[in-house]
Formats: sequence, C-alpha cells, structure tokens
Amino acid sequence: MTMPGQPAKQGPRSLDPHLRRYAARTAGMTASEIRALFAVASRPEVVSLAGGMPHLAALPLESLSAEIGQLVASEGLVALQYGSAHGVPLLREQICDVMALEGINGHPDDVVVTVGSQMGLDMVTRIFCDPGDVVIAEGPSYVGALGSFTAYQAQVVHVAMDADGLVPSLLREALEACKRAGQRVKFLYTIPNFHNPAGVTLAVSRRAEILEICRSYGVLVVEDNPYGLLGFDGQTYPALRSMDPDNVVYLGSFSKTFAAGLRVGWVLAPHAVREKLVLAAESATLCPPTLNQMVVSRYLSTQDWKGQIKTYREAYRERRDAAISALEQHMPQGSTWNIPNGGFYVWVTVPEGIDTKAMLPRAVTARVAYASGTGFYADGFGSRQLRISYCYPTPERIREGVRRLANVIEDEMQLAATFGATPGRQLSGPQAPSPDTA
Repeated sequence: MTMPGQPAKQGPRSLDPHLRRYAARTAGMTASEIRALFAVASRPEVVSLAGGMPHLAALPLESLSAEIGQLVASEGLVALQYGSAHGVPLLREQICDVMALEGINGHPDDVVVTVGSQMGLDMVTRIFCDPGDVVIAEGPSYVGALGSFTAYQAQVVHVAMDADGLVPSLLREALEACKRAGQRVKFLYTIPNFHNPAGVTLAVSRRAEILEICRSYGVLVVEDNPYGLLGFDGQTYPALRSMDPDNVVYLGSFSKTFAAGLRVGWVLAPHAVREKLVLAAESATLCPPTLNQMVVSRYLSTQDWKGQIKTYREAYRERRDAAISALEQHMPQGSTWNIPNGGFYVWVTVPEGIDTKAMLPRAVTARVAYASGTGFYADGFGSRQLRISYCYPTPERIREGVRRLANVIEDEMQLAATFGATPGRQLSGPQAPSPDTA
C-alpha cells in the first residue's frame, strides 16, 4: 500500500513511453525484415538483385540538367510555390496523352497527381476501406500495397495466378467465399502488366472476364500499372480502365519510365471518386511538389520521351536475358522461374526444404542480395520464393550475382539434407515498403 506523500510504484519501464497512445491500426505496421540487411547489401562488393531501381544512367542527364535550370530561371516563382492538390493542369493533360498509348480515354479533370503511385494506393485505401473490409489481391502482390491495406486494417485475400496472370475462376471462388462469410469486399487490387513481383502479364482474353466478375459482385477494380510501357517487344496491352472506365481506378507513375526520385505519379478515377481523392491529397500533403511536376511536364514537352522508353526497354531486355541465361546455367535442379516479357522482375521458386527469408543473411554474407518471397504475401506464404530484380545492375553483375545465389542455394540444400529442412514460418502481416522492395 502506498502511504500519502510516497511516490507510486513504477511498473516495468517500456522502451517506448508512447506505446499506449498509438492508434489500434498501428499494430499491423511492421518494418521490412530485410531492410537492416541492406546497409550491408549496399556495399559495392555485394550484387543487389533486390531493389526495383530504374536504370537512370540511360537518361540524357546533361540535357535534363539544362532544362531544369531553364525551368527554375524562367518559371521559378511558380515552380517553387505552393500548388493545387489536383496537380499542375498541363501535366494532367500530358498524363492523358501517356495513358492513351494503352487505350485510355481520360479527361485531365479526373487525373489527380500524387507523390508517387504509393500515395495513390494509400489514398484509395483510405477513402474506401473501413477496418475489417476485404481487399482481393493477387498472390503474390506488391509489398507496398499490402502495407497500405494493413495500415487501414483491411483484410487481404489472395487469389492465385498462373502464367497468364490472375485466374478468373479462382477470383470468382474467392468473391463467393467472402459473400458467404458476410465479408465486405471493397476492391480488387491488380498489377496486370509485368507484375511485381511475379513478372507475369494478365492475358488479354481474361481481362473482360475479370471486369465482368467484379461488376457482378459489386467490387471496384484498382489497376496499378507502372510497367505497362516497358514490354520488351514494344507491345502495349489494353488497360482495364480502357475497358470499364466507370468501375476502374487507375494508378500510374513516372518512376519506372522516367525518374523515381521525382516521386510523380497519378490516379485516374471516376469523376465522383476524383473529388474524394483531391480531399484526401489535401489532408495528406496539401499539394504535391510543384517543381517536380513541372520538371516532368518540361521533360514530356521537350524530350523524346517515347524514344527514352524504347531505350529503357532495350536496356531491361538485355538485363532480363542475362538473368535468365544465368539462372539456366547455375541454378540447382528443382528450381523454377518465369521468363517475363517486360518489367523488372523474375520470380524464382527454390527447391523444397529451403526458406528464402532464413537464407537471406547468409546470401548477403556471400555478397548477393534478393527480396524473399514472404514479404509479398499477407498470409505467410512464399517461403520457397524469391524475387530477382534485373533492372539496375549491369548484365555482368547480374550473371555474377546469380552465380553467387546459386552457390548459396546449393549450400542450403546440403544443410537441409544433413540437418533437415528449415520449417516454414508464418508472418504476422505484410512488411512495409522500402526502396529495397519497391
């Protein structure tokens, strides 16, 4: 018993004195389990096959530098000032021209410019999802999207893919199961072109069927398409938005086709949804950086941006070929992988008995890094998968990285044969995104 005038007994000291003050939704926010390793993985002797960083050396940096200087000199009073949460009007018109390449007939008024497409994901989730709502997503799915869904306490239900992308019959089964369970499905989140992380593309023959299924169940479609112009044969696919404008929210980005560091993306939404997105943008950032938007707009106006995309495609195709040939040459029996026809990623399945998350520290010790598969699932799956990003290293570095990775996997196989396989571990939730897993 505490006597008057005596201080009350203190309980165990918390490492975080604010712990009891946090909102309940923060419980599902977990940092990337591999992020700490990349302080080591960023060393020049380590071949990083992990991060989805674009090949910026392909940009015309000298002419861009001159254009940016002229922009600040001639329009600095506007470029360095606050702007609209909606985005710079000229850029919104130019974005519509970019989307027209994939069959989208968008209106500039329905475009909301964002600080990267990650901000668009966050805003869409915020305005549609209440705690406990369901988001349908491909399995695997982009780690940044899973982090946003978890932050707003939405449940993620994965639907499997095959070589032709999301399987319509499995989507229908998942929606029907949610309906029977009384769960509210708010939207389907899909990356139809050159998927991150799986590298597959949704077959054109499936697109209309998937849209029809979602309409029949009253489910919105959120189409995330940062890679759509990066097909290695130059082919573009009809955007889902072009096929059903009233039920598809489209997310785009200049991070993969121009420069990631500018953080300029956009959302094209049905008109009524657009207004909610503008309000969400105002509360989050007040306005996206005007200078960055005007740099992108100047680039689209003065540079051969279509030719630049062609240059990117050729560079990434060369790197894809290096990755595939190295996998064929070095990977042990029992390993499988897809051959992407665009984008940045190869999705690899390793032999049974290997946990790619547990193996990652040993891989970094062997001077190679990758993204382990569990981070791309909300339900703990993916322990036998890993993502290889071929977009950033040179072809020579890619081949050397895959060789090192194959040696690590063979060592893991010997350990598993001697001591038994590492048991698969379930995760409590998706990892938060970082540049290492983008």
